[in-house]
Amino acid sequence: MILTEFMSLGLSGDLLKAVAENGYDKPTPIQEKAIPLILEGRDLMGLAQTGTGKTAAFGLPLIDQLMADAQAVQPKGTRALILAPTRELVNQIAKSLISFLKQTPLRVTSVVGGVSINAQIKRLSRGTDILVATPGRLLDLVDRKAVDLGTASYLVLDEADQMLDLGFIHALRRISGLVRQERQTLLFSATMPKQISELAQSYLRNPERVEVSPAGRTADKVTQSVHFMDRKAKGDFLLEQLQASPQDMSLVFCRTKHGAERLMRKLSHSGVAAGSIHGNKSQNQRDRAIRDLRDGSINVLVATDVAARGIDIPGVSHVYNFELPEVAEAYVHRIGRTARAGAAGEAVALCAPEEIGLFRQIEKLIGIDIPVASGEVPPMSAAASRGSRGGQNRSSKQPSKKSFRKRSQGGDNDNRASAKPSRRRRNNNRKSAA
Repeated sequence: MILTEFMSLGLSGDLLKAVAENGYDKPTPIQEKAIPLILEGRDLMGLAQTGTGKTAAFGLPLIDQLMADAQAVQPKGTRALILAPTRELVNQIAKSLISFLKQTPLRVTSVVGGVSINAQIKRLSRGTDILVATPGRLLDLVDRKAVDLGTASYLVLDEADQMLDLGFIHALRRISGLVRQERQTLLFSATMPKQISELAQSYLRNPERVEVSPAGRTADKVTQSVHFMDRKAKGDFLLEQLQASPQDMSLVFCRTKHGAERLMRKLSHSGVAAGSIHGNKSQNQRDRAIRDLRDGSINVLVATDVAARGIDIPGVSHVYNFELPEVAEAYVHRIGRTARAGAAGEAVALCAPEEIGLFRQIEKLIGIDIPVASGEVPPMSAAASRGSRGGQNRSSKQPSKKSFRKRSQGGDNDNRASAKPSRRRRNNNRKSAA
């Protein structure tokens, strides 16, 4: 008999063995509330802090239902589709699900941009039980008739707030129309602005809403602080912080790809073992950077918001917001890379005078006053005030195309399929992807 609190949630005996082998003995609050409802076949919107086990919250009952159904997988088909906004999150989800499937015949396949599409076409030819994908690469495969989404009875949107934002909504609408209409739909996220939440209802049927912490709430064990300083002083300040504790594992967030690469080179030239990850990196380069951080080859990873979701690296002690995000919700996801699975961590924000409006929006979202560690709080200028109002609008409404282009500078290349491209552009994308 397996003594685990997961037994009370209704999971099958075979799956409980896999849960125990993975070291799980007590479900997190989101798992405890979501799993029984999903097993009942209910559509669900789940909101919980980052690092609280959302993948297992939808993954375990999904696996349980697929095992009980025991249908044969059709060629090019999939029984369940999981969509995520970044390559790193797709890989993280697939890795987590595979760890529960070692003693089962179920197959998990992941598809992302930045790697050979021909190899993915070959893997999908025999079908898969669970397909985890970024929207852009998935639609490339659909256009090549390499996958049939009409066989999927389950649709999961992880980081649903971003999936329903302007960057992905056009791709999502097309994908949703290709999946079976008689399906179970699950949405999970750490944040859910009101406008996005209203949009989410159009994808769900009489859904249950499970919320184990207020939307936008940061993990309790993250110690937050802010340093106010001139923008030009940030680089030297960060270098001093990193050199003072060279043994710490740190993530540093920038707004743009070029800014992240430039900062990484500055740190490396100063003797800090640093790498970078952003949309201009190939998938192999991105995977290598994460692997180097995991194994200790580097101890600092400079990233854009492509790394704000989906990177689960035990031991990240510090998250530095070298530049504040333009959308307040991104701050929650960024600092959620530390203090995971009950551990403690520190989140340090560096705020220039022109960022004070963004900083105030972050405080408003998370509902606390972030302690000031150094510097004086600058007055909010007229320009910063306009930025604050703009940030508030972006948090509650779908952004304009102009604002999205600016935000997507640090994003994933898989965003390309979010807007409908011209025929020439689609052909060019296919050639470059191959």
